Amino acid sequence: MLIAKVIGNTVATIKDPKLEGRKLLICRETDQTGAPTGKPYVAVDTVNAGVGDLVLTAHGSSGRQTDITKDTPVDAVIMAIIDSLQVDGEVVFRKS
Repeated sequence: MLIAKVIGNTVATIKDPKLEGRKLLICRETDQTGAPTGKPYVAVDTVNAGVGDLVLTAHGSSGRQTDITKDTPVDAVIMAIIDSLQVDGEVVFRKS
């Protein structure tokens, strides 16, 4: 799993039929405080996340293990919206 921030939306009118009706969001990997560390990528949203949310994403075959993405051609899936993160006993992120 990776921590990522949702930074945008993707619109694709022509896509694999198994992706019809799925929300595709642009995410960017972050550190535990939400500071960007990686490249942007597109993930299928399974939890109704939105731009600005800090989320957990699964990748590769793990990304195809949710009820929504099973047997679907996806490489990344948003599977949780983070409420808070605690590192070494200190809260480093709290959703406002």
